[in-house]
Amino acid sequence: MSSQDIPEENLPAAQSAGHDEHGHGAVSPADDKHPFADPGLPPHEHRIQDIDERAAKRSERSVALMFTVSMLATVAFIASFVAIPVDKSVYIFPLGHISALNFALGMTLGIALFCIGAGAVHWARTLMSDVEIADERHPIEAEPEVREKVFADFKQGAKESALGRRKLIRNTMFGALTLVPLSGVVLLRDLGPLPGTKLRHTLWSKGKLLVNMNTNEPLRPSDVVVGSLTFAKPEGLEEHDHEFQNEIAKAALMIVRIQPDNIKDKRELEWSHEGIVAYSKICTHVGCPISLYEQQTHHVLCPCHQSTFDLSDGARVIFGPAGHALPQLRIGVNDEGYLEALGDFEEPVGPAFWERG
Repeated sequence: MSSQDIPEENLPAAQSAGHDEHGHGAVSPADDKHPFADPGLPPHEHRIQDIDERAAKRSERSVALMFTVSMLATVAFIASFVAIPVDKSVYIFPLGHISALNFALGMTLGIALFCIGAGAVHWARTLMSDVEIADERHPIEAEPEVREKVFADFKQGAKESALGRRKLIRNTMFGALTLVPLSGVVLLRDLGPLPGTKLRHTLWSKGKLLVNMNTNEPLRPSDVVVGSLTFAKPEGLEEHDHEFQNEIAKAALMIVRIQPDNIKDKRELEWSHEGIVAYSKICTHVGCPISLYEQQTHHVLCPCHQSTFDLSDGARVIFGPAGHALPQLRIGVNDEGYLEALGDFEEPVGPAFWERG
């Protein structure tokens, strides 16, 4: 656009006067105190947006468009996360076959962030004031006059940014900045499936037989002798099952036979059968499997961090970092003479978790 197309009242009346006001083009000659001459700032050249409101409106609409595209990309990011299956793949030249979900999330989040940045840069370069101001250096401590000047400059900058007058830019920018953090919030959902009540329950239930982990046969009381340590699993749980590792990590048992007179805890004695006690094999510190048993003291030791539990006294912690006793499984004998569970553990097995009651 030439100057002939711009109304005369919009043209800068005295450009040289404006230069002098802000120090543009001012020259400080060299002298004995300052051996280097100060060339001053170059003459300020007005942008087309400074003198033509129609051009300013076009720039405003361009910035608002970029902020709007950012909002749409954020919505597309969330929709992609919900709608695209994790195992779906697509062919993208020249990348080849890639995950459709990863590609969609990367593209939409990249566009959302890029449009916010590009919109902010375009806004600053075309609509905000670009007048260069020279300011003298001052001491580090802020004097009252300096504070007043800083606040005045801030108010002037806010006014020149036209944030209050350019409502379209302001509203779309706030919308883009409000929506884009939702991308990070949505990603938190991908940390893993919600556990629900899985941590509070195991496969043990009333009537389930105790099966020897080594022989895969149901246990009879005669199979457990005083001083021995036997590991057991619930009836029906097989190693080839898809969920075997997840289930055995909660349901693994260690079976120990103690002389009834040596059992100190009353409830432990009631939940046992002829001195046979069943405790969770999972350490309550970080979930390591307990496998070391000392028959003279009835202590079991976790090999990971040396947490020690007394199986003759409710499996309470007597040493180490574990926070609470091992859960006990109440057992009995069925009509066929096999050891069976009389229910599930009454408390979650393994380490404590934040919502544990």
